[in-house]
Amino acid sequence: MISKPRLAITMGDVNGIGPEILVKALARPEPWDSCIPLVVGDAAALAEAAARTGVELPANNDVALTDGGFKAPATRPGTMDPRAGRCAVEWIKSATRMAMDGEVDGLVTCPINKECIYRAGYTCTGHTDLIAGMTGSEDYRMCLFTDTMRIVHITAHLSLREALDEVRKPRIERSIRIGHDALCRMGFARPRIAVAGLNPHAGEAGKFGREELEEIAPAVAACQAEGIGCSGPWPPDTLFGKMRDGLFDMVIAMYHDQGYIPLKLVAIDEGVNVTLGIPIVRTSVDHGTAYDIAGRGTAREHSLIAAIRLAAQLAGGGGRA
Repeated sequence: MISKPRLAITMGDVNGIGPEILVKALARPEPWDSCIPLVVGDAAALAEAAARTGVELPANNDVALTDGGFKAPATRPGTMDPRAGRCAVEWIKSATRMAMDGEVDGLVTCPINKECIYRAGYTCTGHTDLIAGMTGSEDYRMCLFTDTMRIVHITAHLSLREALDEVRKPRIERSIRIGHDALCRMGFARPRIAVAGLNPHAGEAGKFGREELEEIAPAVAACQAEGIGCSGPWPPDTLFGKMRDGLFDMVIAMYHDQGYIPLKLVAIDEGVNVTLGIPIVRTSVDHGTAYDIAGRGTAREHSLIAAIRLAAQLAGGGGRA
């Protein structure tokens, strides 16, 4: 019998919707069916979220919790508090160390607020950069997954002008390989990867730009020669619909918004942020702290449940994404 993976789930900013979606998720059977959860966060904040939402955890599931030595300040939903930002970052660090040491099989992160962690004195731009730095990972990718849409971005949080400079054959090749490896770990026997073009109509044979001819197509050909089932460059304005319809298992996107906009348009509640190219499993909800609705009990837990399910799938496969 295969044992369920143990996953660390960080609470995120206690003044955002993290504690609320976490307690709602843990009150449902899906997380318990797929993993053994360990909450990394504040016990009082979790209890307060349960009281505000009227959620009761199943009696037969005792929630294991550790604060890693960092207790949260008194919660003030919807308020930006650098002390809460500090706790959120330190909980991520604690969970990452546990994953690196093999104490857990992966981690799932609830949202943090970038401005808040800046005010707390941290220079990282978010979860991904922090975890990549701690794991010594220089070549990693931010990805978005749902049941029908899986998108790997060759770059993440860069200005569009900077991102265009990164559309180069080696980076595209590496992105295709990273995506192919992730699909194989998820159980896809013959992954089908489509590579998006950068320019309108995928460049129209060089009329609207030469990146497709000089960088993207050669990267696709190199990966095909390795036996990877990839194709492209495809016109980006129709490609994502083809993936949603089941023609492809994954798309390699050329910049942040090219991939984010279509996924959030059709599956904003089911999206999961995945970090690939690091030596541990890490998934996250695909939304922010939502200070504007924090404390109202209306935040939806669907993305967190999907993130837990995917982390368990990646961790349970016996490998690392």
